[in-house]
Amino acid sequence: AYVNRVGGQDELVFDGASFAVDAGGEVVQQLPAWHEAVALLTFEEGRVKPVRGALSTRLEEHVYAALVMGVRDYVGKNRFPGVLLGLSGGVDSALTLAVAVDALGPDRVRALMLPSQYNAAISLDDAREMAAIVGVRYDEIPIEPVFDAFLATLAPEFRDLPQDTTEENIQARIRGTLLMALSNKYGSIVLTTGNKSEMAVGYATLYGDMCGGYNVLKDIYKTAVYEVCEWRNANAPYGGPLNAIPERIITKAPSAELRPDQKDQDSLPPYEDLDAILHGLVEEEATLDEIVARGYDAATVERVQRLLYSSEYKRRQAAPG
Repeated sequence: AYVNRVGGQDELVFDGASFAVDAGGEVVQQLPAWHEAVALLTFEEGRVKPVRGALSTRLEEHVYAALVMGVRDYVGKNRFPGVLLGLSGGVDSALTLAVAVDALGPDRVRALMLPSQYNAAISLDDAREMAAIVGVRYDEIPIEPVFDAFLATLAPEFRDLPQDTTEENIQARIRGTLLMALSNKYGSIVLTTGNKSEMAVGYATLYGDMCGGYNVLKDIYKTAVYEVCEWRNANAPYGGPLNAIPERIITKAPSAELRPDQKDQDSLPPYEDLDAILHGLVEEEATLDEIVARGYDAATVERVQRLLYSSEYKRRQAAPG
């Protein structure tokens, strides 16, 4: 008999799923994953009496349950009254919102859209639609006046210098400051919305979109984010609505929307390639030559490894998740 604990503990989640095997090694009794359960193990004439029960084989189902448990226990065990997050109209913040609502209920979740002049109208529409579907409080706080004030203050320093990622990062840091101000005022913890692919290569802004207390998708690659979104839309295991994430959020090209017509793929390899390379480097500890032999461009593999290593200082300062 193998007995496993259930619950979230900071950056770990324990999945339960205790089981018993017979003398031949066959599983004869299986408890559910991700739920506390008590069961009686019965023997008849020295043999374990079989009990029906099996675990789901859907990886997305287990991933989603792990995310929900991680949020519920981190917020609950640390006694936060609720959570708030920046809802951008993108897929990462959408999945984070769905998880938070399933973990805590809509009354303990608040979503904020913090648009700049670079946010597309459809992003606001998508954020409003999802907030309405899941039933959370939703507010919009435009950051353009604050951004203009920053640029005016820095104008003497930036004179004759071209715009670059500096101006993009200022926008992210304005949003982080506003979210943390509301967190301080109301006591709710900020959920950050970056995924594992972004955190691995440093596609995130320190003291900007990395501001917060718990990172829900920290161990979920971008390609898996899409898979889990599709699963959640088809399933509602915690009583929330089906199709909680509007389809356009899933299908549109991902963008940080920090400059005109920006797309993630302007700065990163396609996520299918990026995630496969990262999986080789991180999970498998494969060599560059081994990954290149799988059909990936050598320069791209070397660049991803360089980004992975050079971004460690960011990950050291990132929220747990």
